[in-house]
Amino acid sequence: MLLKGRAWRYGANVDTDAIIPARYLNTSDPHELARHVMEDLDPRFSQEVRPGDIVVAEENFGSGSSREHAPIALKAAGVSAVIASSFARIFYRNSVNIGLPILECSRAVEDIQMGDLLQVSLEEGTITNTRSGKTFKAVPYPDFMREIIEKGGLEGYVKSRIASGVDEKPSKADR
Repeated sequence: MLLKGRAWRYGANVDTDAIIPARYLNTSDPHELARHVMEDLDPRFSQEVRPGDIVVAEENFGSGSSREHAPIALKAAGVSAVIASSFARIFYRNSVNIGLPILECSRAVEDIQMGDLLQVSLEEGTITNTRSGKTFKAVPYPDFMREIIEKGGLEGYVKSRIASGVDEKPSKADR
């Protein structure tokens, strides 16, 4: 899966309240959440983000509460991936569960500027910045995690496995 999009660059410690303010947690409608995503951190984000755009941030992205609303709001707004130096673990898991690709790569984050055009290969774990011409290597997803993301999240993955009659557990190499 090859993703292409414009970078939205942010700093460190972007928490879930900055991604989707708590005052909007009275809904679970993805489209309503998308209208308010990043509202307090970057008021123009929800109006200017385009399908395929990529959020780039420094360390500890998604810290704070364990709400799934944060990655849901990003994905519903059209964000195709998040690249950060590091992620809060619960945000990482919630993102995979809802099918939002995230990659850890400090060197790429250091190179990427707001508005850069990026190409991300989930299969190879590469991030290419077309402005600088540099390609960076993040840890690629194991096959089963990439399949979860390609199926739109854990729910789609489980449904496809049930529909195909697959009931085996992932091999130890995939875990």
